[in-house]
Amino acid sequence: MKQDFCLTDDTYLLSHSVGRPLKTAQSHFEQAYLAPWQHSNKEPWAQWLQNIEHFTTQLATLFNSKRELFCPQANLSSGLTKLLMAHPRLNAKPKILMSEIDFPSMGFAIEQSVNADLHFIPKELDITDINVWQQYIDESFDLVFISHAYSNTGQLSPVEDIVNFCRRMNCLSIVDVAQSVGVLPFDLTMINPDFLIGSSVKWLCGGPGAAYLWVSQQQLELCQPKDVGWFSHQHPFEFDIHHYQDNQTALKFWGGTPSVAPYVFAGHSIEYFLQLDNSAVYDHNRALQQTVIDNFGDELASPLQNNKRSGTIILNFNNNHSMLERLSGSGIAVDARHYGIRISPHIYNDTNDINHLITVLKN
Repeated sequence: MKQDFCLTDDTYLLSHSVGRPLKTAQSHFEQAYLAPWQHSNKEPWAQWLQNIEHFTTQLATLFNSKRELFCPQANLSSGLTKLLMAHPRLNAKPKILMSEIDFPSMGFAIEQSVNADLHFIPKELDITDINVWQQYIDESFDLVFISHAYSNTGQLSPVEDIVNFCRRMNCLSIVDVAQSVGVLPFDLTMINPDFLIGSSVKWLCGGPGAAYLWVSQQQLELCQPKDVGWFSHQHPFEFDIHHYQDNQTALKFWGGTPSVAPYVFAGHSIEYFLQLDNSAVYDHNRALQQTVIDNFGDELASPLQNNKRSGTIILNFNNNHSMLERLSGSGIAVDARHYGIRISPHIYNDTNDINHLITVLKN
């Protein structure tokens, strides 16, 4: 499907960072965002808001949930902060568990927003093992933060098992799908955490700024957002400064005047992926990953098992820096973190890309 995406003649394997845009993204943006603004004598909010509704509708289909439970957010940190400040159980020094290998921004948001009593699963423990989580989670915790996929290790958490255990321990659960959505399936109806946060910039190829917060129906009724604005109102265009009424959907978390452009791009991109077979991206990713593993099994730093490995495969060489320079010099876009070189094959990559990678690494 290379022909559907904006790609250069070089090899791009950085979808864990930023996914490539669709070739149709620009024309769609001009029609959906610019045209109502440029070519009409009316203000364009009606048309613009239809695009945001389209975005949440696509999310509902993607995650098998209800559109009314999704709220657009600028980024994950903002959505997480709003959530922590809104839930009555979390606004007075809550006890929260997360992993030391979670994305740092999540820890920053938790610490600064509610002065949390923050505990960590040590980075050297196997985060893919439910037994590790069960050793740390008990009834004293108010919230457990769960990354579905970990960006620097290529690991997957046993998210469904963790959520079920949190439920038994009577603690809330929130899942971060930033590194997994678009390549790994996630069914909210089946897994049913209390909250979920995600974005569109990586595997969904929707660009930055189109993040989202999902709140379960049970928890939505309990939340009272503090960071609100006119688009958090049940009737945003009522314009009565003496009357505020929370939106009855997750849009109560929305806030003031929203950005529109990011959701135009992201809604269009998510719709594209929903038109593919359900497992198309996953199966393709796994096939290309396996070719890499077959050639560099001894250097594999991410898990070998498919059910424990994310869409990103990590190779750790004795000379990662020189390997990275060699790849860059050969027009192969990857990057490296503490555990090794990160490689993320997407639907727009093919065997030629992977063979090129292998040839450069072996020479």
